[in-house]
Amino acid sequence: MTLRRSPLYAEHVALGAKLVDFGGFEMPLAYPAGTIAEHLACRRHAAVFDVSHLGTVRVTGGGAFELLQRQLSNDLRKISPGRAQYTHLLNDEGGVLDDIIVWWVDEDRFDVMPNASNTERVLAALGGADVTGERAVIAVQGPEARQLVGKVAPAAAAVRRFGVARFSFEAEECLVAGTGYTGEDGVECAVPTAVAVRFWRELISAGAQPAGLGARDTLRLEAGLPLHGHELSPSITPLEAGLGWVVGWEKDEFRGRAALAAVRAAGGPARRLVGLLTDQRRPPRGGDAIHLPPGGAPAGAVTSGNYSPVLERGIALGFLPSATSEGEEVEIVLRSGPTPARVVRPPFHRIKLDAKATHP
Repeated sequence: MTLRRSPLYAEHVALGAKLVDFGGFEMPLAYPAGTIAEHLACRRHAAVFDVSHLGTVRVTGGGAFELLQRQLSNDLRKISPGRAQYTHLLNDEGGVLDDIIVWWVDEDRFDVMPNASNTERVLAALGGADVTGERAVIAVQGPEARQLVGKVAPAAAAVRRFGVARFSFEAEECLVAGTGYTGEDGVECAVPTAVAVRFWRELISAGAQPAGLGARDTLRLEAGLPLHGHELSPSITPLEAGLGWVVGWEKDEFRGRAALAAVRAAGGPARRLVGLLTDQRRPPRGGDAIHLPPGGAPAGAVTSGNYSPVLERGIALGFLPSATSEGEEVEIVLRSGPTPARVVRPPFHRIKLDAKATHP
């Protein structure tokens, strides 16, 4: 299969990035500074990510709002034009076909942002036009993100959290949303391909450190954010993933509603997503068994695990029985052997490492 390339591909090559296949795109995994340095730059200062592999499905016209209301789980009546909303495309069983950010640009224009590998699936469900190839999406994240973006595009830096706005860069119309996937403040900018390279270079000149998909993954895991194919999938519902707030119960109709309502009426799901904090540097990995209690029988499995650069120890997300309580001791069976862990509430990078939060 021929991999697609971001409009910034040549920039990544020039910066010495390690490139990998991600969702059918050849994208930077890390630059020479390395994933940990890029991760910490985002937590402490500002990092810039090329996320052009994300799709953009543009749905327009007088019936756009009603179509999205029928197809997606969240309720667009909670927001208005100029706002963004996190939502799910479900199957009939209530499983998550994709998790999506909707940018409500104008009264009758919605830019729907699916995961890269699910763009065709979302396009089939919603119709509209796939305009992914017309733009680059550049995310600037971190406590200094807005300050740095303000040096390049002041109007983009001013967008509010989960707001959507137009801004101009070199006479080209661009879009910005106050969204991100790192647990830090920041923005995501959709800029036409004609000016994408110049926008990217100016952000780096302003002080943003280029960061790859490796850091994007460790950052989202520290923030406790789900990744489709791991914490969300066609066989995992938003209720199991602890994302019941993306279900628009006030809507009479959307795909998967009946299945979710039946689970809620029965007392809720049998399993739920939890955070797991170990007391060692070796990270858990997806698929590792979770024993509850330690030394007992397998009760679940890790969905995502990695090393936390902030906590300097292994962290994970995984599914356990819904009755599992925060603070419970478990055992994760790593490839190198079992290790103790404790059930915690993400985000991990906000946890204070004391006797209440860590294994002794």
